[in-house]
Amino acid sequence: MSLICTGTIGIDTVHTPTGTAERILGGSCTYFCAAASFFTPVRMVAAVGDDFPPAFRDVLASFPNVDLRGLETRKGSKTFAWGGKYHQNMNTRETLFTDLGVLAEAPPRVPEVFADSKFVFLANSHPSVQMDLLSQIKGKPLVVADTMDLWINIAKPELLVLLRRVDGLVLNYDEAELLTGKANSVAAARHILEMGPRFVIVKKGEHGALLAHRDGIAALPAYPAEIVIDPTGAGDSFAGGMMGWIAGAPEASKEPGAFNTVRKSLVAGTVVASFNIEAFSLDRLKTLKREELDRRIAEYTAMVRV
Repeated sequence: MSLICTGTIGIDTVHTPTGTAERILGGSCTYFCAAASFFTPVRMVAAVGDDFPPAFRDVLASFPNVDLRGLETRKGSKTFAWGGKYHQNMNTRETLFTDLGVLAEAPPRVPEVFADSKFVFLANSHPSVQMDLLSQIKGKPLVVADTMDLWINIAKPELLVLLRRVDGLVLNYDEAELLTGKANSVAAARHILEMGPRFVIVKKGEHGALLAHRDGIAALPAYPAEIVIDPTGAGDSFAGGMMGWIAGAPEASKEPGAFNTVRKSLVAGTVVASFNIEAFSLDRLKTLKREELDRRIAEYTAMVRV
């Protein structure tokens, strides 16, 4: 069924212990849509400047399930750019620079042909922007949002309003603690449920993910990856795999927000993210075949079964 993602497309410069990649394709919407496309068609809503390389657009177009009709190119504007450096353990990073570019301008509009989307992912952006984009969607879709420490610090009132409008929230364990004041991830997630969402997914990096749902709680480990080249986009590709599975799996169609549906979707998200970290940008997802993905999903499912 129809899945839409609103978020950023950027030009990244990434330094990791394994090497450096300059001016590569990045952004939350980029990673999400590429990951989701393995499970279902996905609609992209984002904006770039006229400096956006044609080769990057070709990369996005190479994923046949990604609908680019919502990708807006703005004449005279610059594409969002970000630079970061990962520490030796790959779990922490520092931002070296951020050029907002089009992100400092009005957000892109949702094309009318996308307004009937049944599944919505609001990738990381200001909560008021997320609310505005959500207001352009008709009907009662399943809505999941991402957020970050910046918005918790400077736009918490707007974020709390958003949380009353969404079905699910995705954030990492540091952000969960910042939002709730609770260091324990389970306690923090349960507290966020009281703020409005039906379920909360707390990403814990190499330690996997925690799901707190009004109907239960679950935890899954990360895939035991041997190759880690670049963790950038791991969280977004995790969300893309998760939402793509929910939107595309026949077994999820009756109750897409149910506990067991969301729990099973974490497998798809975890496994797609494990491929994404094997190379910079979308280089690994570009070469990923569905057969490889299915094999690893089966392997991971067998591994976590007790």
